[in-house]
Amino acid sequence: MIPTKWLRQTIAVVWTAIDQFNRTDGWAIASHVALTALMAMFPFLIFLTAVAAFLDLTDLAQTVVDLIFAAVPASIAAPIAKEVNNVLLIPRGDLLTIGVALAVWFASNGVEALRVGLNRAYGCMEERSFLLLRLESIGFVVIGSLVLLTLAVLVIVAPVVWHWVVALAPIADEFSKTFTVLRYAVTLVILGAALIIAHLWLPSGRRTLSEVMPGVVVTLSAWILGGVGFATYLSNFGNYASTYAGLAGVMTALVFLYLIAAILLFGASINAARIEHKKMEPLIEQMSSHGEVPMEETRELDKV
Repeated sequence: MIPTKWLRQTIAVVWTAIDQFNRTDGWAIASHVALTALMAMFPFLIFLTAVAAFLDLTDLAQTVVDLIFAAVPASIAAPIAKEVNNVLLIPRGDLLTIGVALAVWFASNGVEALRVGLNRAYGCMEERSFLLLRLESIGFVVIGSLVLLTLAVLVIVAPVVWHWVVALAPIADEFSKTFTVLRYAVTLVILGAALIIAHLWLPSGRRTLSEVMPGVVVTLSAWILGGVGFATYLSNFGNYASTYAGLAGVMTALVFLYLIAAILLFGASINAARIEHKKMEPLIEQMSSHGEVPMEETRELDKV
């Protein structure tokens, strides 16, 4: 059986998280994050293509895009895939051009939008230097590009290695499905690692790994359910073309990004609520043990 105290605390945390999400304008901030992410996507791909060309890894750029869209339902990814491919077809081999530098700057806006959202969700006031934060965001863009290119190499090499293993040991062919599942598991691990980094380093203040993990788990779980649910809605009920005409593809991507951003910010609100409850728990227990706080007031303290 589920312990009554744990269940009560979980309900209180979720309720507080919902309240905090609404009080910090979570829905409005999610729309800001979604729009900025969509606007930052193409500058990021421009920079990624330039880095790939500079490192003589041009063919890997398409693999990176396939990696990015592999975690997105096809009905959602399809509308912008064509435009993304058009971006990749333009050769860019010079990392020092003004155009590529501007692309890095605009791509870092996506990181900054996420920082604003996480600060609001955690109830933090940003006091760090604007220049330092912008340099950090640019660093995330550069490191993210290199990590994605490295993963693209592994994605290309892994099947080759697997076929080599099967050729040497045919019995390994029985585990091909397991290998496919493992690739999806690796994708989840990568997303989880990115979320952990975002929660630990983007918002102001310090948080431990144990403090951010619940929100990360909630976010990943809700992303999977939300992605499947939204794809099902699009295939059965959604008809954006009749409402947005030529902008249907963009609006579909934007609505999906809005859903993703809202879930991410709610995950941060879960973490913030847990942190506050842990701070208040000793006081609540102490006052309750002395009979100083009626049950109704204890519930009010739980909402702080």
